[in-house]
Amino acid sequence: MSKSILITGATGNLGQAVVKKFYFAGFHIIGIDRERAIMGGYEVYPADLNDEARVEELIQAIFEETYPPQAAILLVGGYAPGDLLATDASSMQKMIQLNFDTANNIVQALLPHFEAQGGGHFVFIGSKAVLEPNAALYNVAYALSKSLLFQLAEVINVYGKGKNIRATVVVPSTIDTPPNRAAMPDADFSKWTTAEAIADNIHFLFTDSGQHLRGTVLKVYNES
Repeated sequence: MSKSILITGATGNLGQAVVKKFYFAGFHIIGIDRERAIMGGYEVYPADLNDEARVEELIQAIFEETYPPQAAILLVGGYAPGDLLATDASSMQKMIQLNFDTANNIVQALLPHFEAQGGGHFVFIGSKAVLEPNAALYNVAYALSKSLLFQLAEVINVYGKGKNIRATVVVPSTIDTPPNRAAMPDADFSKWTTAEAIADNIHFLFTDSGQHLRGTVLKVYNES
């Protein structure tokens, strides 16, 4: 049986590149996004990842009905600008719901299954703004919400030591996507990182060599 991997945000710009990489590497793909879809031989299950009960129900069904995933690549997230003075409780909560809760709800639902099957791997998408405060100056709520994923990964790695459960944070710089090009038409796109490069680096984590990494923060910056 091929390795099985769960990918949230499967139909997005980054999601499609990650799905393609793992699909052609021989993985069984379990996609999750807001709407159901059939794409290239794999099914995308619909779910609002902020709905904790729906996530729990879906994960239980996946383990009962299909190949149990050995890993989860959690790509759902979003961006909103705003400096310190613009970061009120409402904007902060929206970013936490989108960037942290959508991942944490999957972790909470998957973790007991990973323990029961003897291991599992979570991959989160971080942000350069967490590691470089000057890059967070004009997107404070976004950066703070993403910082929670780094903390969650550290807790998972402590909890999962000796249980073969681990977490990795992949940190891209600006991703070369059509929406980002439209938003920043005067930028030097060649300095950005591509969705395909990010997918390649995520896939490395699942190679024989990559499986030895622990507590990993992987920076995929290119020149930006």
